[in-house]
Amino acid sequence: MDERQTARRPGGRSARVGAQVHQAVTELIGERGYGNFTVGEVAARAGVADSSIYRRWGSLEPLLTDVVLTRLNARSPMPDTGSLAGDLRTYAAQVAHEITGPDGPAVLHLAFALSGSGRRGVEAGTALRAERTRQLQSMLDRARDRGEPAPDALDVLDHILAPMYIRVLFGMVPLGPDFVDGLVDRLL
Repeated sequence: MDERQTARRPGGRSARVGAQVHQAVTELIGERGYGNFTVGEVAARAGVADSSIYRRWGSLEPLLTDVVLTRLNARSPMPDTGSLAGDLRTYAAQVAHEITGPDGPAVLHLAFALSGSGRRGVEAGTALRAERTRQLQSMLDRARDRGEPAPDALDVLDHILAPMYIRVLFGMVPLGPDFVDGLVDRLL
């Protein structure tokens, strides 16, 4: 490494600022909805300078996209219970917990709003679906390797995730264990 270059420390100031800004966005989305706040308000809420946001994300739209992708992709580790039914039940319960938690509805509303907000929003939606599909495919491939019949990843999205997302978007919560397990049972 060149002497003039400095190494970024994971978990350092940059990570702290990113987490503060993401939390501020999530809170503002929850309070005001999409399109009803500025970069300046995000910066003030996060306790950072506007220039920090502009330097890192360029504008509000890429920041919002980053929040959605980070929040929805960083969670939901793929379970490995030894059976597809167990994996799907565990995964669906994790997703239900996340999307009904304190930040879940705000992040889902943001993802929905971004999907109709032009090229960047479409790209964010495409990236999110690709990541979810990749995650699901790893679980489904593991089941097939064990000799279990497994649906397509799109079937899991359509029959398990989509009904949960729709219920949260329309305020039809909680998503109880019977409802979530029922989705898995109907798919399998």
